[in-house]
Amino acid sequence: MNERKLEFDQYERRLRIYERMVTFLRLVLRDFKPEINDLQAFSIDTAEADFLFGPEISQYLSELYHGAWRLRNATDEYRDFTQRASPDYDHNKVVKEITTQEEWFTNQFGVAKEKFKKYLDVSR
Repeated sequence: MNERKLEFDQYERRLRIYERMVTFLRLVLRDFKPEINDLQAFSIDTAEADFLFGPEISQYLSELYHGAWRLRNATDEYRDFTQRASPDYDHNKVVKEITTQEEWFTNQFGVAKEKFKKYLDVSR
């Protein structure tokens, strides 16, 4: 295989991971309640990143994955005034976690673009 073909293949594989990450962000931002199957699919679909990017991308994808789990867990734990809560339920803590994760995810499109730019920028 010639070097140009290898570069194109690598670019295509990197782009697929970026597109999968953008799709995942949209799923999370849709209602801030990521589904378990979406979390699992994201992990599977981005596993190859360790071999295609520097360590900062794998670390970032891991941050997205774990942040989505924290958001999911907090939204599952959330109880409003009409729902029965366990005695150890800390409403303020749960709401703070939800708010923190929602704000963080809302800002990730720009962050992600910057992180992936050096791997996908073809304007050079």
